[in-house]
Amino acid sequence: MARNTTVPADLSAPPVTALLARFVSGHASRGWSDAVDHEAHRTFYNWLGCAIGAAQHEAAQAAVQAVQMLQPAAQASVLGRTEQVDMASAALINGITSHTFDFDDTHLKTIIHPAGPVASAVLALAEHRGLSGREVLDALVLGIDVACRVGNTMYPDHYDRGWHITGSTGMLGAAAGCARLLRLNEQQTQMALGIAASQPVGLREQFGTMTKPFHPGGAARAGLMSALLASQGFTASPRALEAPRGFIQVASDKRDWSEITGELGQRFEISFNTYKPFACGIVVHPSIDACVQLRQQGVTPEQVARLDLRVHSLVLELTGKKEPKDGLQGKFSVYHGCAVGLIYGRAGEDEYHDAVVNDPRVVATRAKVNAIVDDSINEESVHVTAVLNDGRQIVVEVQHAIGSLQNPLSDAQLQGKFTALVEPVLGAARAADITGLCRSLGTVADVRTLTALCRAAGEAP
Repeated sequence: MARNTTVPADLSAPPVTALLARFVSGHASRGWSDAVDHEAHRTFYNWLGCAIGAAQHEAAQAAVQAVQMLQPAAQASVLGRTEQVDMASAALINGITSHTFDFDDTHLKTIIHPAGPVASAVLALAEHRGLSGREVLDALVLGIDVACRVGNTMYPDHYDRGWHITGSTGMLGAAAGCARLLRLNEQQTQMALGIAASQPVGLREQFGTMTKPFHPGGAARAGLMSALLASQGFTASPRALEAPRGFIQVASDKRDWSEITGELGQRFEISFNTYKPFACGIVVHPSIDACVQLRQQGVTPEQVARLDLRVHSLVLELTGKKEPKDGLQGKFSVYHGCAVGLIYGRAGEDEYHDAVVNDPRVVATRAKVNAIVDDSINEESVHVTAVLNDGRQIVVEVQHAIGSLQNPLSDAQLQGKFTALVEPVLGAARAADITGLCRSLGTVADVRTLTALCRAAGEAP
């Protein structure tokens, strides 16, 4: 039976759907600083490495096999593999692989991984249409701006409700980026955003399963389809974001509209993007960094009687698995992250293999980690005390972990990460060639030059 309900709503919200549509459709190509454009190149490069690196993961294999049941036309590449599929399916699969290792970029203000949904959709469409690298970078910057500004408007309330904010804002960024590539006008772009607003993807309950990386893939596919629908005259509410029963007011009690309207076209959220040095949830990174520093000071796991961590409550909420059983669960365990940081001095994808998670030395070290909530410490920091068997105590405090905005990965470090991900899949020569093209992506006439390099050799099965 239908009900009439009264829910508190902001009836004076600004017309942000229209404002974002005007911005996306009308902003000048490369209408930002060199620093912003450099960050766009870094964002794309990092995303590409993550997607190729996970190309042979069982989640990728399952997704490819499922998509092939639809008998898709060969429109776009599955990165790191031989297959070509329809562009919507390519957006889905590449979005999945880009987040499978939990090694992708992070917009720290919202914990959004913005490239996954946006770049996956944009590259699939651009490859099919033979568009330029400059067009891809423009769409990436603008799409990420839309997703992250909407995220800023709702965070943290939206996230605290249980939404995986990467997927539940990413469909808007993907729609915006694809609308830009399709050269939709302001009204069509407004429709694309409106269609996408009805397709948020992702619940935090899925963390630790293959469905977590499905979220950016599903958002990429939804955003691409939204733009394609709008290009053919499909309609939506012109106020789909800000209306009392529109996406933002339904999905969050926090609605800071100034996060969308403020400095629109002048401040670009991609400038605040960061790149992970460790293949796990971002909130674990300060703890791993601290344990790597302990190892650099000569501390070994066998010397440690107890490892006391003081962390923000979000760390244990998101990564509190004390006894992970496989690599996927290990990515959500601050205890495992500390153990491998202390033992190996790193926490790349190799340190999250099932065999490492169940290695007796790792299990024994993990058991020595004692995490205590202290909300006087912010999400980006940690206080670690290593209590040694001889009674000595060694303290390490990390205010900003490596990979943060304050302590970012250098271009050389980012290349090292990319190489480590891509070489095992495509080989050293191909990894170097892709790196060269990505550095000059803005001058690439046809991105199919790049995607051809990103496909594995041989015939698709």
